[in-house]
Amino acid sequence: MPNEHIVRSFEEQLKRLRELLARMGGLAERQVADAAKALITRNVDLASEVIGRDGEIDALEVEIENFCVRLLALRQPMAGDLRVVVGALKISTNIERIGDYARNAAKRAIVVSQQPQIGSLNGFQWMAKLVQENLKDAMDALVREDAAVAERVWASDAPVDDIYNGIFREMLTHMMEDPRNITAATHLLFIAKNFERIGDHATNIAETVHYAVLGRNLPDDRPKSDASAYTIARPPS
Repeated sequence: MPNEHIVRSFEEQLKRLRELLARMGGLAERQVADAAKALITRNVDLASEVIGRDGEIDALEVEIENFCVRLLALRQPMAGDLRVVVGALKISTNIERIGDYARNAAKRAIVVSQQPQIGSLNGFQWMAKLVQENLKDAMDALVREDAAVAERVWASDAPVDDIYNGIFREMLTHMMEDPRNITAATHLLFIAKNFERIGDHATNIAETVHYAVLGRNLPDDRPKSDASAYTIARPPS
């Protein structure tokens, strides 16, 4: 009976750990959504809210880290349970970075709102939607311990990279067409890169979930499409 009690207590603690991670992931999803909305609508107040809320995610990361350290010290988990606890530490770090990228996007959205609008922001809206969906699915896979969903998220980042490449080329074109576009276009490029990195961290979370559930790593060659570093901008004709 005492052993049964200990096992049940440990399961409750692992459930609590997943709940903390899910809460942290939910906050990050909201940050990404609001950062994108602030950019699209040129809403400085909303962007400022995103910046101010980043501390909530940081505080949760510290809470999860302390929780995991206690579990490792007191429970000394083995095998699958150990993968869950160590995976939680990695996942919380990825979520914290997502929060940082959302905050950085919001900061730059404030600057962009003070510049003349250049081009369409549809690509940013669609890109943010895709990375939010990937983050949500990765967190759902964590809560449900669903390795299949995690693998699907891991393999689904290429469309995000494609949109980023399109934005990269478009912003370079705007800068060459009119030097007055350089400030806004540069900040928009950084925002696009922030969203692209958020997508990468969402797939990192999915990869960690997959390993925690099945105990085996996914291949190193995750599908990618980021060729922006090799893009050669052509001057407008």
